[in-house]
Amino acid sequence: MCQWGTTEVLEVTIPAHLSYTGESRQKMVDIDSCIVPIIKALNESGITTIASCCGHGKRPGSIILVDGREFIIAPDYDTVV
Repeated sequence: MCQWGTTEVLEVTIPAHLSYTGESRQKMVDIDSCIVPIIKALNESGITTIASCCGHGKRPGSIILVDGREFIIAPDYDTVV
């Protein structure tokens, strides 16, 4: 996992129901660098993410989807079992 503060700027879609404008819009946001490839792959596949954190080596990371589902990112299988 990356160190706290190691981020990359990524353009993401803010869904209309979460946007202050009431319409979908694009926004540049800081994403933890170690999970940027996962966020990009999900978003480019049409799966909208609304929040994420890698956990910074202190806890499992997570990626929250627009429909409320959440992916847990663990360093290995034993961490989540």
